Amino acid sequence: MCRFMIYKGRESMVLSDLLTKPAHSIINQSFDSRLRIDMRNPINGDGFGVGYYSSNNCPCVFKAITPAWNNVNLNNLSMCTESSLVFGHVRASTQGVLAETNCHPFSYGKLMFMHNGGISCYNQIKKKMMNYLDDQYFLMIQGSTDSECCFALFLDSLSKMGYDPSNENTRFTHTILRQALVNTIELVKNWQVAVTDEPSLLNFAVTDGESVIVSRYITSKTDEAASLHFSTGSRFFEYEPGLFKMERLNRSQDVIFVASEPLTFERGDWICVPTNTTISINKNNTVLMHPIEDEFYDSNFEARSSGLAMSKGLMGGVPTKSPHDSQAGYSHDLSSSFPHVPPLEREGRKTASETITV
Repeated sequence: MCRFMIYKGRESMVLSDLLTKPAHSIINQSFDSRLRIDMRNPINGDGFGVGYYSSNNCPCVFKAITPAWNNVNLNNLSMCTESSLVFGHVRASTQGVLAETNCHPFSYGKLMFMHNGGISCYNQIKKKMMNYLDDQYFLMIQGSTDSECCFALFLDSLSKMGYDPSNENTRFTHTILRQALVNTIELVKNWQVAVTDEPSLLNFAVTDGESVIVSRYITSKTDEAASLHFSTGSRFFEYEPGLFKMERLNRSQDVIFVASEPLTFERGDWICVPTNTTISINKNNTVLMHPIEDEFYDSNFEARSSGLAMSKGLMGGVPTKSPHDSQAGYSHDLSSSFPHVPPLEREGRKTASETITV
């Protein structure tokens, strides 16, 4: 399956410090199976995409069907490009052929969108999804993935809420974007459960260049969704060649990462987003979590099984050794696999007597 990462900061960062230089960057995860749990499909070699915003808040997207680790243009671009909001995605295809039109992120107007996961029995509900769309959002679909169709549904949901996504002067807020994303999840869920009990995994990410909304969601009350983590701090810096960490001088959230798998080797840097939850980053860099309260939300926080997500290569952990150690020395934080690790801690949750401070 795919993997994605998001950077949002008060200051711009060079893309190479986000995508190529860190030893556990999304690019290195895409080809070095020692850095990941996914043994079902140990590489993400079916294309990649990088989306970032220029100083005038214009989205720029670079996509290719070549493996990300072997793309000279990506290396050159990342060394001389800075941005304060970056989307990165590496693909292992499950829907659609190998083509640039099927690579993430997708863009429309000033919006960008990407997906990690998949819709179960997509071929059986694809026609319903397409027929639901207004013509302008149906016609914007260029590829053949379930992900791009979900983006079209998101745009259609915004339009039906009274916001024109094609108008670059339209002002969104994190509340508006989150509601449109939850509406999109609701539509996909209802169509999917009508034809199959096999869960869909819907980790979506969307931004307008100011706010970012990310979902961690599955149409199941007993399974974990695809993994999702976030980290905040005052500075993300390289302390040894290839090794980066998050610095926290105070409680500021000057630097925010959201990623399918942690991008550093420090477990304490990362918080796991609970299953069936959205994480919102507003334009002031405040991070908010909201549950998606439907029939698949568990208010009692019972332990969920990680088996489904792991079988699809969608459960990631934090390596406990640096990549500069010997190959035999690589290991992972496989807390999601071992019963002695409390499931609430594994999912970033707390018991009823505790609270989460973001």
